[in-house]
Amino acid sequence: MLRPVILAASLVAAPVHADEAREAFVEANLLGIFYHELGHALIDVLGLPVFGQEEDAADVASILMIDAFYEEDAAQDLAYDAAFGFLAEAEAVGDVAYWDVHGPDEQRFYNTVCLFYGGNPEAREDFAIDMELPEYRADTCPEEYEQALDSWGAAFDEIAGAGETLQFEAAADSLTADVIRAEVAALNADFALPEDVAVRVEPCGEANAFYDPGAVAIIMCTEFEDHLRSLYDALAE
Repeated sequence: MLRPVILAASLVAAPVHADEAREAFVEANLLGIFYHELGHALIDVLGLPVFGQEEDAADVASILMIDAFYEEDAAQDLAYDAAFGFLAEAEAVGDVAYWDVHGPDEQRFYNTVCLFYGGNPEAREDFAIDMELPEYRADTCPEEYEQALDSWGAAFDEIAGAGETLQFEAAADSLTADVIRAEVAALNADFALPEDVAVRVEPCGEANAFYDPGAVAIIMCTEFEDHLRSLYDALAE
């Protein structure tokens, strides 16, 4: 089921009020991060094989969900902001932690741009140009998208159907709680997992989001919201 158009605005989109643009960036990145953690949850509860880094596989799941769930304009707005989120993290961190299980944020930026562009090259040519995707990489993106869809498509098909297997909990009201609560409701209309997965919005003492396989739970830390606002402000300077 396609999601309705959300309030989303990238740094290269038509001018909007600065506060609206910031909150759209936050909302888009909360969704992208949540889809990433949902990818980890699906790998766990479905027992999916992963060839390579699981973090890369979860990134792929996230952008495929954006591509599948939203009408074209909304999907592009989300993809702009999700990609800029990686760019903002790269600029904020500075030195690359090559030992980390996540790939370098600048590489995740280009992988996101390429995969999303590859899903609909004709409609997303301007997106690729705006994001300065090199032509020699752009040429391979449709094939990369098809490979990604071949990998994740069977898993999405396996859980297709309405269910109430994502169980939402929030410690308090917040933008994060509003965004994730609505998305859990939408996902429960589309997906039925083989077991319940808790989705909790709660303070963690740090700006983070993660999947806990021991608890079978996706944790969205409330601190991430302000971290994303800070990233937007730094990127917009």
